[in-house]
Amino acid sequence: MILAFFDQFSSPHLFGVPLILLSTLLPALLLPAPSTRWITNRLSTLQSWLIHTITKQLMIPLNNPGHKWALILMSLLIFLLMVNLLGLLPYTFTPTTQLSMNMALAFPLWLATLLTGLRNQPTASLGHLLPEGTPTLLIPALIVIETISLLIRPLALGVRLTANLTAGHLLIQLISTATITLLPTMTTLSALTATVLLLLTILEMAVAIIQAYVFVLLLSLYLQENI
Repeated sequence: MILAFFDQFSSPHLFGVPLILLSTLLPALLLPAPSTRWITNRLSTLQSWLIHTITKQLMIPLNNPGHKWALILMSLLIFLLMVNLLGLLPYTFTPTTQLSMNMALAFPLWLATLLTGLRNQPTASLGHLLPEGTPTLLIPALIVIETISLLIRPLALGVRLTANLTAGHLLIQLISTATITLLPTMTTLSALTATVLLLLTILEMAVAIIQAYVFVLLLSLYLQENI
């Protein structure tokens, strides 16, 4: 019974072929087809306004060289947002509940921000490892601590996204199982759990949006430190 709750986090297979690649490519198919006009309808207008607002919010703390990352960060945000929300549909698979995929997104982008800082301003980037005015006796310990905190950033990015989405999906499955089990015997209690399930689903939609934004926002903050 317990193992059945975690079956939703295993990648489905068709004829022995994992379908995780298809599930990651599906969100791109839902985007509107390109047109000769920039804005074709009200939905495109709303989409363009939303992307412009979020891009402006992410790019304000960055200087001009950091604005080159706008396309990468916004593409990542849209991808994570659509994958997270599509994973809430019944009989679907959420690739972002896999730590391997989240680490594959977090580690290269974090490493790119770090290498950008080491290439453009190595002194300032290495200066973050040792705060100004540190006592001489604490210098070795602080360098080790700051290095560990720097190297653990991609792990924190991947684990945060995985843990939040996994916990939400488990809660939804537990409450939905309780709702179906109680329906024949205790209809009133089943209706109450169904109400809780509806509220939890709305909460998970908010979590899916917020976690995608937080993932990209933290990457932009790491980039801000290195440019």
